[in-house]
Amino acid sequence: MTPSRALVLGILALTVLSPCGGDDDIKADHVGSYGINVYQSYGPNGQYTHEFDGDEEFYVDLGKKETVWRIPEFAQLLSFDPQHGLQNIAIMKHSLDILFKRSNYTLATNEVPEVTVFPKSPVLLGQPNTLICFVDKIFPPVINITWLKNSKSVTEGIYETSFLTNRDYSFHKMAYLTFIPSDDDVYDCKVEHWGLEEPVLKHWEPEVPAPMSELTETVVCALGLSVGIVGIVVGTVFIIQGLRSGGPSRHPGPL
Repeated sequence: MTPSRALVLGILALTVLSPCGGDDDIKADHVGSYGINVYQSYGPNGQYTHEFDGDEEFYVDLGKKETVWRIPEFAQLLSFDPQHGLQNIAIMKHSLDILFKRSNYTLATNEVPEVTVFPKSPVLLGQPNTLICFVDKIFPPVINITWLKNSKSVTEGIYETSFLTNRDYSFHKMAYLTFIPSDDDVYDCKVEHWGLEEPVLKHWEPEVPAPMSELTETVVCALGLSVGIVGIVVGTVFIIQGLRSGGPSRHPGPL
């Protein structure tokens, strides 16, 4: 993705790019600007996000008009008035109108996102864990991420981050699912995006080693016992040879 695209279509990109979408199920419809401040609209409420060096510091819940810190300790070091976010949104929308009139209305290319699913911790059956669905190379930043358990939609124990920017002006996002691993359950992270011809299902299931059969166990034990016996015999032979070679000579030399 070239910088010129970001300059022309960067600020409030989805307002320009929304005609290229055709999936009514995708709810996000608006992105404010690239860089530090990002305004994302999800239905009627929306969200104003502040980032530093690619990491989210906080976001403003536009429905409640309050600041939500990504890490609570940030609130002890920084402060932010939600009204500033609302003012910046108004400035962004005004800038959008200007850029929209100056641009040639060229639509950017929908990128194909990359999807990876992995557990947060080593998997132990019956022990609580968290599945992470990492979606990278998102452009435009309009996407649906849902979880499926045994092909059925999951609505509890889920959470996802805001859109976080990459250096190439694309975005990435992570979705989380808390679960208890079981060898009877399988999971899928379903991703819908304009760059995909059809939704992508990224499959995950716990890798449980297959139980060893009794015959296999017997063969392994027999091989181990055989190797042990051979080792004892060989070791005994070397010890005897060493004792013989190290004893006094049977043919003394001349006096």
